[in-house]
Amino acid sequence: MLKGGALALCSALLFGASTPLIAHLAQGSSPFLTAALLYAGAALAGAAIMRPQSREARLQRADLKVLIAMTLCGAIVAPVALAWGLQRTGAAPASLMLTLEALFTALLARRMYDEQIGARAWGALLLITTGAAALLLDASLDGQASLSGLGAIVVATLAWGTDDALSRALSGRDPGQVILFKGVAGAAATAALALGSGASPGELPRMAGLVMVGILGYGLSLKFYLLAQRTFGAARTGSLFAFVPFIGALGAMALGEREPGAGILAGGLLMMAGVVLHLSETHDHPHTHAPLEHTHAHRHDDGHHTHVHTPPVSGSHNHVHRHEAMTHAHPHMPEEHHRHDH
Repeated sequence: MLKGGALALCSALLFGASTPLIAHLAQGSSPFLTAALLYAGAALAGAAIMRPQSREARLQRADLKVLIAMTLCGAIVAPVALAWGLQRTGAAPASLMLTLEALFTALLARRMYDEQIGARAWGALLLITTGAAALLLDASLDGQASLSGLGAIVVATLAWGTDDALSRALSGRDPGQVILFKGVAGAAATAALALGSGASPGELPRMAGLVMVGILGYGLSLKFYLLAQRTFGAARTGSLFAFVPFIGALGAMALGEREPGAGILAGGLLMMAGVVLHLSETHDHPHTHAPLEHTHAHRHDDGHHTHVHTPPVSGSHNHVHRHEAMTHAHPHMPEEHHRHDH
């Protein structure tokens, strides 16, 4: 839980900080060009963090449909809608609306993968979402919210929520490969749309800044997100990712958009309570593992990978391996080896 929570929070920190930076750097720029620069940066990050084949499982031909759907939702629709919305509303209220991504992710994970979500996890998500709602109310009372702009942000959160749920199926693959594919495809598609719409290049420092935001907030952040999903499932990763609005609001204040108020304080406390509640969750019961053959990065000290190597292998490594049927009890999360029914 602590490992998965730390990964999800690192991802949220990087992505949350990116929203006010995009609002600052993309002023007057085409939403298509903004998205292209962000995902060009993500592609660079993906190329840099790819690991040797012996350490991570490579993408397969069967993964192509999921990759295309992820790219369409997460690298085309979502960033274009976000960039368009940011031009019509402030960075702080836009950041706060991103909490809806966690709701969509949790609901889709429950629907698509039948992930078991306990009362504590739902309570944590409710606290985090209530905190974001308090932040949004605080922003709307200040007259910062634009209906059309916030509507575009909702579209972005739905697209990213779908992307998040789909990416669970690829959480066992090399994150660098996933990010590289998504970054290259997303950058190429949105760059073509930018050219087709007659978008003109912006100032070079701003364009370079957006590429750097893409490297950190869309590339490295996605790596942490995929590893968090690998550790404790899509729904829980998505609910901790709801901490993004608070990070974005703080970033907007740091850039001088607004002064902190009672709503910011109340929302932050609620969200922190939700994170603490979430990380204290436990899930422990007798369960049965059916025979399974697959490939992914794994170790031999986790109680589930008991096959033998000659000569012995230590540390993380990757190859096709088989799990025999096993019944036991221990604390677990809905990661790749614990997708049983309840």
